[in-house]
Amino acid sequence: MKAVVLTGIRQIKLTDIPEPTIEKDTDVLLKVEMVGVCGSDVHYYETGRIGSQLVEYPFIVGHECAATVTAVGRAVTNVKIGDHVFVEPAIACHHCDQCNQARQNTCRNLKFLGCPGQVQGCLCEYITMPEDCCFLIDGKLTHAQAVLCEPLAIGLYAVRQARLPENAAIAILGAGPIGLSCLLAATAANNNTCYMTEKVTERIVAARKAGAAWVGNPNNQQIVKEILRLQPLGIDVVFECAGQQETIDQAVDLLKPGGKLMVIGIPRTERISFIIDRIRRKEITIINVRRQNKSTQACIDLIAAGKISVDFMITHTFEIEQTKQAFDMVAQYRDGVIKALIQF
Repeated sequence: MKAVVLTGIRQIKLTDIPEPTIEKDTDVLLKVEMVGVCGSDVHYYETGRIGSQLVEYPFIVGHECAATVTAVGRAVTNVKIGDHVFVEPAIACHHCDQCNQARQNTCRNLKFLGCPGQVQGCLCEYITMPEDCCFLIDGKLTHAQAVLCEPLAIGLYAVRQARLPENAAIAILGAGPIGLSCLLAATAANNNTCYMTEKVTERIVAARKAGAAWVGNPNNQQIVKEILRLQPLGIDVVFECAGQQETIDQAVDLLKPGGKLMVIGIPRTERISFIIDRIRRKEITIINVRRQNKSTQACIDLIAAGKISVDFMITHTFEIEQTKQAFDMVAQYRDGVIKALIQF
C-alpha cells in the first residue's frame, strides 16, 4: 500500500509498505479516505519532535482521519464492512486509574495515531484501529466534515473544561483550526462575547464570519489595550491556541481577577513562563487541555444537526502525491490556509 513517510527534517517520501492485518478480535481494518494536516504533524515535519517525543525515521504521521471499513474482527459488533467512519486517534486502555476516572485522554497506557513511540499515523492507504475508535458517519457527515471532528472535539472539550458562565466575555488567541473550533464550541454552548487574535488575514476574515465579536492582528494592533477598551473589567476565560510566549503573556494581561487561562496551543519550546506577580495577584486559574475526552460523538451530532458548520475551515485539498506541498503550505501559513486535507 502507499504510505507517506517522514524520512528526515522537512523530508517526505511516498513509498510502498505492507498492508496491516487484523490481529485482535476487536480490530477494524480501515481504508483511509481523507486525512487532515494538523499543526502537530507539522511540528514533527519541521523539527522531528514535540517536547520529549522524538521521531525515529522512517515514520508515518497523521491522526485526523475518515475511513471506510473493509474488514472486522470476530468480536466487532458496532461497525460492519462498508461503513464510513470517523477515526478517533486516541487508543485508551480502559483499565488504568485515569480511564476509571473517565480521563481517557490522560490514560497511563494511551497510544495515539501518528505519535512517535506509540502508533504509526494514518497517512497511508490502510490502518487498523480498535472498534471503539470508529464512529459511524454514514448519512450524517462527509469525509471532510468527519476529519474536522478531530480539532472540533478539542475545542468542545476545552469549552467544557472552562465551564463558561452565561454571557461570559472570552478571548481566543489564534484563529487556526483549534482556535476556530473553540469559537464554534463556545458559541454553540451559550451566548458569549468572543474576542479573537490572528496574524493571517484570511483567518481573521473567517473568525469574523464565524461569530467573533472582534478580531485583531497583533502585528499592527495593541491587542491587550484594544480588547480591554471594549471589556474594561477584563476577560473571564482566555483560550490560548497559538502556543507562543507572546500569547501566554497577552492572556494573563487580558484576564480579570479570578479568570481562567486554558492552555491549548503546543509550544515549540520546552518551557514557557509566567510573571508570577501578575497571575498570583489576579488568582488566575491555569488549565491545560490535553487533546479531547469523550467529545467526539457530540461533535458528530452537532454537525449533523446543523448546529455547527465546519465547512468554512476546509480551504485546501491535495492528492496523496502532493503531501509535501500541503505540509509546506501549512507550515508557512501560505495562501490563507486554515485546514488542508489529503484525499486518497
